[in-house]
Amino acid sequence: MDDSDGHFGERVAASYDEGSAEMFAAEAVEPVVEVLAELAAGGRALELGIGTGRIALPLARRGVEVHGIDMSRAMLARMHAKPGGGSVGVTVGDFATARVEGTFSVAYLVFNTIMNLTTQAAQVDCFRNAAAHLEPGGTFVIEVAVPQLRRLPPGQDVVPFLVSETRWGFDVYDVATQAMSSHHVELKDGRGEYLSVPFRYVWPAELDLMAQLAGLRLRDRWDGWTREPFTSESVQHVSVWEKPF
Repeated sequence: MDDSDGHFGERVAASYDEGSAEMFAAEAVEPVVEVLAELAAGGRALELGIGTGRIALPLARRGVEVHGIDMSRAMLARMHAKPGGGSVGVTVGDFATARVEGTFSVAYLVFNTIMNLTTQAAQVDCFRNAAAHLEPGGTFVIEVAVPQLRRLPPGQDVVPFLVSETRWGFDVYDVATQAMSSHHVELKDGRGEYLSVPFRYVWPAELDLMAQLAGLRLRDRWDGWTREPFTSESVQHVSVWEKPF
């Protein structure tokens, strides 16, 4: 793997869409695109961690001008090879700090991507970077899981999230540092393949404080993209912060 691609080099990029097939299904993608197109309101959209274009490409097909930031050239190559991939502008770099010319109506981070930034400082930088790209009245949207610490009994630090005949996945938590890692094991042609990716989990209230530091204010928080109410039982949230006029 090319170190410049971080944890999403050629090995991951080659099977990313297939391995996350349920997230590429229309029922998963269309509600996201609907919300983001509404927030763009005819303006430009900036995707932080654009990857293989799961959201950017259908959003662009809705007539929204989309630009993306990602450090993985392998993932970006997959997006550019897809129909319409050439119409989406990209900047290669760390989405916490890389700058793009112009301003945007909406910036967004989906599918837990904020947790790919493994320090609190980097997550704070990401909010500031998003805010710097937004026009007044623009919004920053994040979709991220709620940390599943309620599933950890005393003495346990592992939570399984996938168990099948050929694939297994589990998260390992360090509650002292908010560090976590996702571990994936897959059986292919009688051989096992293993992948581990580090994350930093983050709480909704913590994200709100990061937003305040960046000059943003919370506008909406939902359980998901279909805008159900966020509750104490929610396992994820979609949050929308606004840049004041």
